[in-house]
Amino acid sequence: MPLRRLLLWAFLIAVLAAVAVATLWSRRWSAASSSAPPVLFELPDFELHNRDGAAVSLTSLRGEPFIAGFIFTRCGGVCPRITEQMIRLQTLVQHPNLLRRVSFTVDPEYDTPEVLAAYARDHGIRDDRWLFLTGDPASMRSLVHDGFKLAVENSGTVEEPIVHSTRLVLVDRRGRVRGYYEAFDEEAVGKLLSDLRAVMRES
Repeated sequence: MPLRRLLLWAFLIAVLAAVAVATLWSRRWSAASSSAPPVLFELPDFELHNRDGAAVSLTSLRGEPFIAGFIFTRCGGVCPRITEQMIRLQTLVQHPNLLRRVSFTVDPEYDTPEVLAAYARDHGIRDDRWLFLTGDPASMRSLVHDGFKLAVENSGTVEEPIVHSTRLVLVDRRGRVRGYYEAFDEEAVGKLLSDLRAVMRES
């Protein structure tokens, strides 16, 4: 009987220790998940035009974070999928009315404000807070390549005349890049939403 009681106590102590360790790791994981991502770098200012023709600059975007994506309307491959993923983000966030999305064209020679407006309509996009930006070709390429530090190249294929990054970018309320997230990776998209929540809580 004493041996059985000793084993029972040993078992209970082991269970309590396991619960304590699990609780500790859970708290650490929760704290890590809710912490804001580090500041990577600040974007250069820019002067572009939205699909409605309105002028948009980085200065005018400051004050609230946004998710940036990169597309062009003649793209027959990844761009429609990027746009669909950007649409899907609104169904995943807790407060969809607070979500700001910005799509930058990598084909400004063709993608005028009118063309971008038609593209948005064709995809059923009615959210005025979702901007579709275009501008001077040299400035746009510099912004994508040097500002966002993303690849963009002319490939010359029929389906993908321009090769560009499929990553989404989180920009905070001060115009600073806080993270890159592969648009077609569900784990990365989940991390984007978690980081967005953390960035929105910052003062």
